[in-house]
Amino acid sequence: MSYLDQQYREIITKAVIGKGRKFKQETNTITPMHRPSSILGCWIINHNYHAKLVKKDTVEIKGSYDVNVWYAYNDNTKTEVVTERVEYCDHVPLSIRDKHHIGDECEVIAKVIQQPNCLECSIETKGNKIKVDAEREFLVEVIGETKISVKVDPKGKVYDDEDWDLAISDDEFDDIDPDFLDDHEEE
Repeated sequence: MSYLDQQYREIITKAVIGKGRKFKQETNTITPMHRPSSILGCWIINHNYHAKLVKKDTVEIKGSYDVNVWYAYNDNTKTEVVTERVEYCDHVPLSIRDKHHIGDECEVIAKVIQQPNCLECSIETKGNKIKVDAEREFLVEVIGETKISVKVDPKGKVYDDEDWDLAISDDEFDDIDPDFLDDHEEE
């Protein structure tokens, strides 16, 4: 029995051909203009990143974010906010990978599971620098072409446009509430 006698077809389609996930914690050191007395607050903003496939089994994510630390100085009599841009480069190994994909063109989608955020902010023991412990997490998907085989039903039904009854009956038309949108606008 030949391949075509079995009624199988090969379809080339785009699909997820690789997935990976990476959680990262790191410590950044910030040097303020004044010797800090105490930390009043810390937040991370302006996160930007870009992902690309660098090997068949690794996605590289390059990004940056701003760390803002509000601190007191001069024996807690004055305050200031120091901002520092942090750049990073994470390599995400693909834990799930389709080794039978076709071609070399792939699209990479990186989703942030955990935006960079501050876990702890403290003054170093020497007292002139600030340590910021941060975390972030990504999920990556690689989309490429792959081949799938499907079994064809030789008795399958082929539908004509006339087979689909999309007309609205008079009873269905009478059930339509013409004030539907007006009722919801008042809420």
